Amino acid sequence: MPTYPHRALVTGGAGFIGSHSVELLLENNFNVRVLDNFSSGHLSNLPTHPQLEVVVGDIRDRDDVQAAMQGMTHCLHLAAQVSVAKSVEDPIGSATHNILGALNVMHAAANAKVSKLVYASSAAVYGIPAQLPLLEEAELQPLSPYGLEKWVDERYAALLGSLHGLPSLGLRYFNVYGPRQDPSSPYAGVIARFLDRLLSHQAPVVFGDGRQTRDFIYVGDIARANMAALLSAQCGICNVANGQQIDLLGLIALLGQLTNCHLPPQHLPANAEDIRYSCGNNQRLTEWLAIEPKWNLTEGLSELIHYVSKSHVAHDEPVNIRA
Repeated sequence: MPTYPHRALVTGGAGFIGSHSVELLLENNFNVRVLDNFSSGHLSNLPTHPQLEVVVGDIRDRDDVQAAMQGMTHCLHLAAQVSVAKSVEDPIGSATHNILGALNVMHAAANAKVSKLVYASSAAVYGIPAQLPLLEEAELQPLSPYGLEKWVDERYAALLGSLHGLPSLGLRYFNVYGPRQDPSSPYAGVIARFLDRLLSHQAPVVFGDGRQTRDFIYVGDIARANMAALLSAQCGICNVANGQQIDLLGLIALLGQLTNCHLPPQHLPANAEDIRYSCGNNQRLTEWLAIEPKWNLTEGLSELIHYVSKSHVAHDEPVNIRA
């Protein structure tokens, strides 16, 4: 394997998506520095590796970010406040993470003259889609402070590209699932919560009729897209999606088949703010980054079930699906 001169800072690298991305970068001979405040990430998510350095710090602290960025050639910015509900309850606190923290990272990356900044955006920027599958050029109408924050990040990245020549690519993740996604966390995705309930022989709980659809993408494919984006010359915005949608009832049926636990869902009243249908167009992902999703939903769920079944802990919270 060739030795790459790449030195990548990964903010939030001890988290769900971050740790998978760090592992892949190390496998491809990157030197990696993780910056994490460990508010939700875990050191146990990270391997022991001679090319990995872990720094405890916070993206909201400009000095922490500038120090961590020193000597880096690339930056993968994943640290964020990722709860839609929390952004509604505390929009100032959420914006401090997701706008001011992101701006700290972007300015430090520009000052360090990194070769590429890749940052996590979200399908939440789209709001209620006028047409599916969603193209990157679709009108953006975010329904939550979280979605608005990610949109603001995209505009800041574009502006800093114009002002300071910062090359950046924002990745609009759709619904990510996979190992290390904590079902007890308020940030957990719907798959983690459903699976947790089924493995505890409890009925999964859904809000509404269960016909809401989402585009689920396995975390391994997210990591592949992250690395490809760091090495790509492309700048702008790119969806990271499977390009297929499934409704919650179909998802529960598939999970029941794979776990041999067939329990009908318990329904609670629908939330008016929930997006009804979502599906991303991933043509740009294929053309720009040469990434085709490797795991279909059945394969990804099988990987997740194998991981979770080894260390399952039951949780009783109902599931609320959000973009």
